Amino acid sequence: MFTVFGGSGFIGRNLVRRLRNRGAEVRVPSRAAMPAAGEDLGHVIFAIGLTADFRTRPFDTIEAHVSLAAKLLRENGFSSFLYLSSTRVYAGSEDTREEARLSASPLDPSDLYNLSKLTGEAICLASGREKVRVARLSNVVGPGEAKSDTFLGALCREAGSGRIQLQTALDSSKDYIWIDDAVDLLLRIAQEGRHSVYNVASGRQTSHAEWCAAIQSRTKCSVAVDEGAPTISFAPISVDRSKDEFAFAAAPVLERIAEILGEGEPDTGSHPRPSTRSRI
Repeated sequence: MFTVFGGSGFIGRNLVRRLRNRGAEVRVPSRAAMPAAGEDLGHVIFAIGLTADFRTRPFDTIEAHVSLAAKLLRENGFSSFLYLSSTRVYAGSEDTREEARLSASPLDPSDLYNLSKLTGEAICLASGREKVRVARLSNVVGPGEAKSDTFLGALCREAGSGRIQLQTALDSSKDYIWIDDAVDLLLRIAQEGRHSVYNVASGRQTSHAEWCAAIQSRTKCSVAVDEGAPTISFAPISVDRSKDEFAFAAAPVLERIAEILGEGEPDTGSHPRPSTRSRI
């Protein structure tokens, strides 16, 4: 049995779908109906999190990233526990290996996200419970990205209007991973992982220029960049651990551009996907 917390979000929803397709029994408790103390939860995947609005909801952020996980770790039985974190915790660091020593400042409001995720990771790893693992996800993309409140979602929406106007330079780049690859790796880590912390990333940087070229090839939109636009990039994410242990290799996300743009999909307006808001 699996228990997925945060099962209505983008990643949690896809985890639940994949598990049920495999015939697994899956529970998806809501925040209003958390399991009772002492209840055995089977394999736990903790996918609860705040992203875009963490700066204006500091107490909710701490509850989502720290307090709820700590309560489950202290009060419930489980076969394994996988805590979903973010490769954003490597911000400002050139070392993106899982064992890297990281830093964040409580004086910077933007660091609240990293501090809370790292505290959530720390309580997991210090809990003394067996088979507790952490997965740090990079930028996960999927079908119909234009509905999401992400950098890529904004690009797709602007392309739909015929013109992309970038506020950041074309050579800006980050790691992106396709949702199905992320789900595959997460489920392997949850049940088989030999280490306590894993990066869930493609290990491949995709630049704004590459995204714009791929979108232009499908939509014929124009692309312009603000004068003096800064380059904003994150260091390449190390994927040596997942390669060595699982022989993991993610597919290039640019090959999924038609799905990302939602070509052929009915516009249902369902499942808006909030995420870390980025400058376009």
